[in-house]
Amino acid sequence: MRIAVAMSGGVDSSVAAHILKEQGHEVIGLTMEIRPCGADAQGGGRTCCDPDSIRDAGRVADELGIRHYEFGMRAAFESAVVREFLTEYAGGRTPNPCVTCNRLIKFDPFLEKAVALGATHLATGHHAVVTPDEPTGAYLLQKGRDRSKDQSYFLYVLTQKQLPHVLMPIGDMTKTEVRDAARAAGLSIAEQAESQDVCFVPDGDVASFFRLMMPEAMRPGPIEDLDGNVLGEHAGLPLYTVGQRSGLGLSRPRPTYVVRLDAGRNAVVVGDDEALYSSELAASGLNWIAGAPPAAQFQAEAKIRYAAEPVSCTASLDGERLRLTFERPLRAIAPGQSVVLYDGETVLGGGVIDGQS
Repeated sequence: MRIAVAMSGGVDSSVAAHILKEQGHEVIGLTMEIRPCGADAQGGGRTCCDPDSIRDAGRVADELGIRHYEFGMRAAFESAVVREFLTEYAGGRTPNPCVTCNRLIKFDPFLEKAVALGATHLATGHHAVVTPDEPTGAYLLQKGRDRSKDQSYFLYVLTQKQLPHVLMPIGDMTKTEVRDAARAAGLSIAEQAESQDVCFVPDGDVASFFRLMMPEAMRPGPIEDLDGNVLGEHAGLPLYTVGQRSGLGLSRPRPTYVVRLDAGRNAVVVGDDEALYSSELAASGLNWIAGAPPAAQFQAEAKIRYAAEPVSCTASLDGERLRLTFERPLRAIAPGQSVVLYDGETVLGGGVIDGQS
């Protein structure tokens, strides 16, 4: 088969390409050039699609003896991912750009480009597993073997239309095994450092990024307690997220945290740690890996952010909204983040958190 590999210049996607070539497939490398606006800005942190990473991808393709194609996708990426990132933060929500990129870029137009080049599949370096479910004929998305690197959380947006054409060759490997494979293959990126999460924000400096891209969002406003008393002034809603403690500039006798962001009043509301806990949430923008939810009400495990541990919950559907009730209160449920549901190893689906139910 001809298989296109989404090559970021990192060790994971490079080893994915190596594995597929060793299996006898005709492999081609594809890399997105997506650095919008910040492409001219100087950033010290490595990102998945910066110029250095693109050059690394090309060099690895040469080492593997495969063809390599670069696609300029700045306009599409800026429209779909960067614009949502800016709008969500300005609206007092905490978005997840990696989920948006997977939904609207990597497994949509980028997959189409792979097919246009004659590939039957698009392979990635994600730590997750795609496997057919023989009894149903559907495809399952499951956790990666290396739990510390599992990326299934970011992939809940995949569909049954896409999954038959997606391969994740390193999903059954640990990160240590991936690096060992890169060394054994003589790949120059075997010791490559991990890329930063937000690939389009130079040096992770959100404040500077907003001043450049959306300066109107950086309006000062009040910091209030839960009773509406003004305690201080914030520097702009995009600089804050639910659960945050540092950077508030408040002098109080006890620890104080961001409890919610009120975009309508441009206010940051703060309180004690106890105010951050809730046993319920509501979510929308749902996607189900199987194409439909398991039932109108069902039991599952849920992650409310990438680094969170799964927690048992009861899931109930109310039209196009999902309501979850957890077995114990969870801390800092942030609107805009994704909540992802699991049945053991298998991803059921998920959605975007609207807030506490």
